Amino acid sequence: MKILVTGGAGFIGSNVADAYINAGHEVIIVDDLSSGKRENVNPKARFHQVDIRSKELREVIKSERPDIINHHAAQISVPASVEDPLYDADVNVKGFINVLEAARLNDTKKVVFISSGGAIYGEAGEYPTTEDYPVRPLSPYAITKFVSEKYLAFYRHQYGLDYTVLRYANVYGPRQVPHGEAGVVAIFIDRLLDSKECALYHFKDDPRGMTRDYCFVGDVARANLLAIDKGSGEAFNIGTGVATHTGELFSVIFESIKKRRNIPDELKAPKRGPARAGDIKRSCLNAGKAGRTLGWRPELDLRKGIEATLDWRLKR
Repeated sequence: MKILVTGGAGFIGSNVADAYINAGHEVIIVDDLSSGKRENVNPKARFHQVDIRSKELREVIKSERPDIINHHAAQISVPASVEDPLYDADVNVKGFINVLEAARLNDTKKVVFISSGGAIYGEAGEYPTTEDYPVRPLSPYAITKFVSEKYLAFYRHQYGLDYTVLRYANVYGPRQVPHGEAGVVAIFIDRLLDSKECALYHFKDDPRGMTRDYCFVGDVARANLLAIDKGSGEAFNIGTGVATHTGELFSVIFESIKKRRNIPDELKAPKRGPARAGDIKRSCLNAGKAGRTLGWRPELDLRKGIEATLDWRLKR
């Protein structure tokens, strides 16, 4: 099958592209390299350096005529979306509509859209949160993801364009860059390896930091493989169902690095800072629906995932 991956030079998108190629699919990658890296592009993929908001994007899809479009390209930072909501909407909504228009004009069969389970539910009253919980986005980034899901429903109703939505938890692993919600993993690793102090952001009532659901990128890539021919017209949480405080995450990373590198013990206590605009206190996903419908379950726990991520980082 021919699959076009937008954002395929980025952290998650490149891992997904690799999984598609390893499964025998023909892969085309579209990325403007604003945050992705050319070195992440699998040599077996065809690469187009194109902005998803551009006319060139439509020409690429017209010439390639993919069966499936996997849409990872996005503005991914919650704080950045608060600082510049116009840019966030320009990329995440207008850019995605540009992709959808090209898809429906060139007989694309399906879109696999990457949404955010880590942000879209807001401060959920159900914890871990299922897909049935009302969506209550509390940042421009989360709003654009929810709006994009609604556009998918329209294109399916109006034009018959099939779709599956994957609502990611906080994804981490090899090739991660220190941006976005789960970028904290890359930030902690890079700073500790450089013997620099780390910062832990938190709300006043919980100095342990915010809680998040951290899911390894290899597990996420498997979900994208399964979404090729499953989950028509539905949204699925992709997470572990395990809530981890930022302080606990830091400790796991510190201990993993300490076993391999001689880093100062005084770095064991990160400095503290107030929660940033758009932050939510806690997020954790119930991925039972993905297990029942897609046949997907996470395989790597946090400690093993951090070890795998650190293995990759130390080889660079």
